[in-house]
Amino acid sequence: MRGLFGGGNQNPRPQICPACGSLVGINATRCHNCGTNLRFSMAKVSKGLSELFGGHAPVTTGLLVLNVIMFAVEFMAMAAHGQAGGLAILWGMGGESAYRLGASFPFSIFVMHEWYRLITATFLHGGLIHIGFNMMILMDIGPVVEELYGSARFFFLYTVTGAAGFFFSAFFGGRASLGASAPILGLIGLMIAVTTRRDGAHMQQLRSRLISWVVSIFVFGFLVPGVDNWAHGGGLLSGFILGRIVADHEPRTPAELRTAQILGWITAVLVVSSFVLMFLHYNDPLPGS
Repeated sequence: MRGLFGGGNQNPRPQICPACGSLVGINATRCHNCGTNLRFSMAKVSKGLSELFGGHAPVTTGLLVLNVIMFAVEFMAMAAHGQAGGLAILWGMGGESAYRLGASFPFSIFVMHEWYRLITATFLHGGLIHIGFNMMILMDIGPVVEELYGSARFFFLYTVTGAAGFFFSAFFGGRASLGASAPILGLIGLMIAVTTRRDGAHMQQLRSRLISWVVSIFVFGFLVPGVDNWAHGGGLLSGFILGRIVADHEPRTPAELRTAQILGWITAVLVVSSFVLMFLHYNDPLPGS
């Protein structure tokens, strides 16, 4: 565009490596510090996606958008099946449309081997109240955890803890389930683990506040029918374990950054593959039919 409007004679600028942040030559094709390909690399694509979503928590924003999109798809699927009447949109969504869109269902997971449901279930909700509470909590705690671990590792941790939560729900609870609360409890478990690895009065206060929050969530789950405490417990436990294992800081070296990006891209492939499998199985006969 500069050349088109007469600005093509401007001096070209040095490049900045998207992986390690080093200043490299104008015509360089690889970073002299970490060896990253400057024309095409996972680091460059990741940086572009972050800039696309903007802000300091692009993955949290992307998860919010995807949850809202899937909620709209779920409602339209219910309407197509004649199940969207009355106040169902508030807390009565589910049934056949949710099953076909990938809700967690023990028989389909363990007998029909539809393991993709462990991931797709985290993007479905039972109504406006359900998704409203979950998204408020996600936007509250998500940016904090994403800034702590970095976007790529945050995406990996969010997805793994969500899948672990629904595995617990299906294996121990033996019930159909859906919702983002499993990975959200995973994020809370991560933060509790972080507070046990760091000293100081602030960490103690934060840990006490998080534990009080968890207790309130489980008390609510026992008092209100339909709340999946197994999914919550599985997400919380897996998050705590990963929080004790994974370094609680952003990647600091080119090797750490490369590993984090690989984990992030593997997670992205798993999520996309899960949605593809869900659409491929959308019209399968219902179990027992």
